[in-house]
Amino acid sequence: MTMFVFKFDKALQAAAYLLRRESNHEMNYMRLLKVLYVADRESIRQTGRPITGDQIAAMKRGPVLSQVFDLVKGEHLRSPDWEEFIQREAQYIVRLVKNPGQAILSRFEIETLERVAVDHRERDEWDMVDFTHTFPEWIKNNPGDSSKPIPLADVLEAVGRSADLEAIEEDAKEDRAFARVFGTGVAASLRNVG
Repeated sequence: MTMFVFKFDKALQAAAYLLRRESNHEMNYMRLLKVLYVADRESIRQTGRPITGDQIAAMKRGPVLSQVFDLVKGEHLRSPDWEEFIQREAQYIVRLVKNPGQAILSRFEIETLERVAVDHRERDEWDMVDFTHTFPEWIKNNPGDSSKPIPLADVLEAVGRSADLEAIEEDAKEDRAFARVFGTGVAASLRNVG
């Protein structure tokens, strides 16, 4: 299963963008994870590429970007870098404490984040769980009380891009090769230029 490269800086800036839209710059972390997933899914639908490049996991409460979830929980190698900007304030609340900017995000990615945020502004975390439980890729991979990866092919099928699977997997392979040579930060910046 070919996956894209996780882009920490894009994930951080995307999460911060969504938190900046909130009046108090904080949000239930489950809601944040769901809105970020919906934005990644929408980007895949439109361009064949996610915003964050994160691996998608099916969990009891719906699909989740797995590395972002680990960052939120403080269980990721880059958690100290994340927590410089986004911190857990209470058991289920994350708060933007410092703005990382949005320079790495493309105009399309910012527009996608904005559109998804506006479309789902009235949904709380439980509404977002119910909403993402309707996604075919989660239904197909429903893990019960466990978790399991959602294959890229299942997401592409769900968003109507199955015919592009081979080309998108090849793009993901190139993304990984580029990151191995240049590193993920450089790869994200250079690939965004085009």
